[in-house]
Formats: sequence, C-alpha cells, structure tokens
Amino acid sequence: MTIDYSERIPNNVNLSEDRRLQRALEAWQPRFTNWWDEMGPAGFQSSEVYLRTAVDVGQEGWAHFDHVRMPEYRWGVFLSPPEPDRRIGFGDQKGQPVWQEVPGEFRTDLRRLIVVQGDTEPASVEQQRLLGKTAPSLYDLRNLFQVNVEEGRHLWAMVYLLHRYFGRDGREEADAMLERHSGDADSPRILGAFNEATPDWLSFYMFTYFTDRDGKYQLGALRESAFDPLSRTCDFMLKEEAYHMFVGASGVGRVAQRSAQLMVEHDTSDVAPYGGINLDTLQRYINFHFAVSLDLFGSERSINAANYYAAGLKGRFDETSFDDDHVLLDREAEYQSLGSDGRFVTERLPARGLVNQELRTDYVEDCQKGVRRWNRILNGQGVELQFTLPHIGFNRAVGTYAAHRLTPGGAVITEADWQASRDSWLPNEADRAHVLSLMGPHHEPGLIANWIAPPAQGINTKPIDYDYVRL
Repeated sequence: MTIDYSERIPNNVNLSEDRRLQRALEAWQPRFTNWWDEMGPAGFQSSEVYLRTAVDVGQEGWAHFDHVRMPEYRWGVFLSPPEPDRRIGFGDQKGQPVWQEVPGEFRTDLRRLIVVQGDTEPASVEQQRLLGKTAPSLYDLRNLFQVNVEEGRHLWAMVYLLHRYFGRDGREEADAMLERHSGDADSPRILGAFNEATPDWLSFYMFTYFTDRDGKYQLGALRESAFDPLSRTCDFMLKEEAYHMFVGASGVGRVAQRSAQLMVEHDTSDVAPYGGINLDTLQRYINFHFAVSLDLFGSERSINAANYYAAGLKGRFDETSFDDDHVLLDREAEYQSLGSDGRFVTERLPARGLVNQELRTDYVEDCQKGVRRWNRILNGQGVELQFTLPHIGFNRAVGTYAAHRLTPGGAVITEADWQASRDSWLPNEADRAHVLSLMGPHHEPGLIANWIAPPAQGINTKPIDYDYVRL
C-alpha cells in the first residue's frame, strides 16, 4: 500500500491502471493549482516550509518531514488498507459485505455526503489565508501551513471519490468545490461555520480545536460507511486531522498560560495593558466557537440522519463501542427540547432519528477534555478562574434551540435580555479590536509574541528555534 511518488498524482489506488480517471484528475489538477495560488496562504508561496508529507498508509512511518515550497507539495490520493471480508456494521443491511461500488438507490445521498464533507476542506484554507502575515512565531506559521496543505489533500481525497464513482455529476461537483468561496455573497460555502471570518490567531486556535473536532466526528461517522472506498478514505484522513486538533488545543492552552503568567506577574485580572488577552475574552471566544461548531451537527431530530443510518451510509462515531444491536429499529433514546412556554421537555423518541444528537453528545464530552486541560494550565500558574463550555442551547442557529435565547448557563431569556447581555457572552467589538491589535509578524527563529507562551517542544524532535519556515 506504499504511495507511488513516481506518479504525477501520488496515490495508492492504482491510478495508472485507470487512464480515463487519471486524465480526468490531471485535468482537474490545474484548476486546483489555480485555486491554491488565488485562495491559499497569501504571501508565502515561495517560502520553504518544514512540512509533513504522507508517504505510506501503514501504522508506522507513514509521514516524511522536509522543507518544501507549498505549491510543490505532493497532494495525492491515499486510502487505508482494505479490511479483509469487511461487513456492514449497522443499519438494515448489517452483516452483509460492504460495497466497492455505489448502489444506485444510494447514489444521490452518498454524493451529497461526500460533497458536504469535501466543501469544508478548501473552505478552511480560504478562511485562514491571511493569517501567515501575523504569525506569533515560525513554529506557529509552520503549523498553519501544515493544516492548510493537509486540508488541500483532504479535498483531493473527496474529489477522487467523486471522479471515480459518480461520473459526470461527480466531476461537476468537484469543479464546484473550487468555485464556491468562504464568505462569498453569491457563492458561499455550504455550511455556515465555514463562511465565518478567521481574522486572528486566537480565532484560528479556536477553529482548529472546536471546528476541526467536528470534522473528526463527521469523518469518524463516515469511516463506518458501508461504501468501503469512503470508509478507507476517511480513516486515513483522521490520521492527519489529529494534528489539526493538537494545534488548536495547544494553541489555546499556550494563550491561557501566558495570560495567567501576566496576571500573576502584575497582580491583576486585566492583562490587556501588558499585551495579554484577558481570560474573560478567551471565555467569550470559547462560547462562540463551541456554539457555531455544534450547529455543524445539524438538527438533533433528523430524518436524513435516520435514513443514512438505516442505509449504512453514515454511522455513529466508533460504532462498535455502542452496547446495542446497531440496527436501532426498535430502540428509543432521550430527546430534550424547549416547549413554546420556554420549559425543557424530555421525550423518548426512535433512536435512529437521534443519531445526530448521539454524535454531538460524544463531541461535547471530547471538547470538555480540552477545557479541563486548559483549566489545569491556569491552576498550575496559580490562577483559580476556570473556563467552561456554554450550554448546548446557547447561541444556536440550527436545531431545537435555534428559536430560543439561552444564557451560557442554560437559562431561557427574552430577546431584549439577550441583546442587553450578548456582549458579555460573545466576543464583542472591544475584544476583537484588542486581539487584532496584538497580531503582528514574528518571523525570526525563536521569536515568540508576548501574548502567547512558547510551545513545550518543537516539531519532529527539532528545537523550538528551528527555521521551520525559510523566508
């Protein structure tokens, strides 16, 4: 399963044996290159970056590190090794052999799932394209570019599936993913979170922690798919996605650490005059990005999700860990909603219709682990304040809570009360202006911005002051 780097498009899917598919992807490649030049990282295309490149799909030694210019990065198509005699693990066809081709009755739904996932990959690159100009260190600048090139590779992974298995419709969808742009008024990205601006590095760390973590759960659910090429594609993507979440978790932690250090040093909770970011500002950023990312899971009650589960298209995260029959035809689960009187109501509903809620619940528990780590960092600096995740109904635009206003603590309030207090719960104009004022380039080896602590260690055994990006 070693990647063939002699190919124009590195791959382990025997692309050279399918000349028609190879020509189609080679025709798409210049479109991708043009998109990368226009919408990818701005100002650093000629810089040599110490990047990780996939060279295999095995458990060990799957990545190679070296300096490379981003336009020369070897994007390609990599699938995890096939599992012998793999069987469908859930839904109405549980126990039957997985599919190597797309069943006609599921063609439209599978294409839609792949397009929605694929659309997120270039979207995040577009959102982050200007951040390099204000990087807090070369270490962080390199991490930004690592995330960017791997999101580009994830786009290639989805485009391969569209070209290989969906014919003309797939080719048109692949082209459209380069025609939509994040935040574009006429042709925006499909999901709302991927049309939000990422104007500063604090937003980037929050995005890679919360929003890329949603990607982990969506990819994990698709990894369970009965469509084996999609399952194997997502399995390998998850290897790379783990680092993106590390960038976010460690980034927020380093900001919290530096803020706590400044608080102790100057004996104040207001560290803004000393070039830091106040903890209440960090909490508001957490509130915003957590809520926006929750919306990516869709409505808690979902007919589409139930149909996907029944068909075997999209399961739950780590499906085998659930202690049930993995069919859910006669099962129920609890569902909490808000009634018209503003009171919480708990019902028991068919479990298939609540698989989105199940996926989101696992995500929330995972997010909470990071919050606990950040709180331990604060405690280690002698600061007793604690970060919290807001209530799942706070600031929601999708699902059962979208029609209501809730405080971060989960209390239902009026629209007037919301407007009066929102600036204390979500990043306000002063927060964003202060964070932006701290953003400045730190492009010399070993140089770190004042508002963030240095990383605990470098990349791939390299020192922190290594020339991760050669300008």
